[in-house]
Amino acid sequence: MSIHVIVGAGPVGSAVARELLARGEKVRMVSRSGSGLDGTDRVAADAGEPGRLAEITAGAAAIYNCVNPPYHRWATDWPRVADALLAAAESSAAVLATTGNLYGYGPVDAPMTEDTPLAATGTKGRVRNKMWLDVLAAHQAGRVRAFEVRGSDYLGGNSLLSMLISPALRKGRTAFVPAALDVAHTWTNVDDVAKLLVTGATDERAWGRAWHVPSAPACSIRELTVIAARQLGARPKVRSVPGAVLWAVGVANPTVRELRETQHQFRKAFVLDSSAAEQTFGLVPASIEESVRLDLAAG
Repeated sequence: MSIHVIVGAGPVGSAVARELLARGEKVRMVSRSGSGLDGTDRVAADAGEPGRLAEITAGAAAIYNCVNPPYHRWATDWPRVADALLAAAESSAAVLATTGNLYGYGPVDAPMTEDTPLAATGTKGRVRNKMWLDVLAAHQAGRVRAFEVRGSDYLGGNSLLSMLISPALRKGRTAFVPAALDVAHTWTNVDDVAKLLVTGATDERAWGRAWHVPSAPACSIRELTVIAARQLGARPKVRSVPGAVLWAVGVANPTVRELRETQHQFRKAFVLDSSAAEQTFGLVPASIEESVRLDLAAG
């Protein structure tokens, strides 16, 4: 039996492991700490060390890039990790399935499709675009078989809901979020990310392009808060933090400072069109209620 190697043990990596285990696959999880789900072969390693990664992925059927360096280290950490993953895919002949995001599009004025131009001007968006273009060039040159999946803000752990909203609701307090409360926003379930990654790894139709993760219809933060409060039996109290406050806090906090680049995603409509993947692979996204339930359980 071929092994599927997941690099990264966060919410997406763990979701991919659950999906693969449910399908009866042999799974290896790679992270700095050596953490991972029971039932997997857990390996402690630096994903940016090409020799070590090539050793770990030898003979793999697929490599899943589920890494997520700290926001303020993307420009320094991602290039070496991305290069090592690409080299590992080439040496092992494994399919490279990359977890992407929507930063590469930059500010948008309409629902995003896979044909939306990669027009980001911010650091994180440019880093992600270079990663994808390098992988795409290698695929087109016949060096690797690869594809990328792109989801919106996650539900299922380490999310805006789990970090800022649900902790306040559980304590009966008002949640403060750096976002407009009543604009349409797409949320992506981490289990849906995993399903598309795993499906695409064994379906040639997925290779050589990017796909948007099947996601439920857009839901504003106020609506999201109401759903979470209902499930928690709490009052849905939420307020918007002005962008100027985020800017001020970012002067001293490097993580918060990096959020400035993506404020456009939360101050006006930010909607994902995932019809291509839904129609091609027959995937149906989880409902927003299911996604909130998953997130509350994770948090």
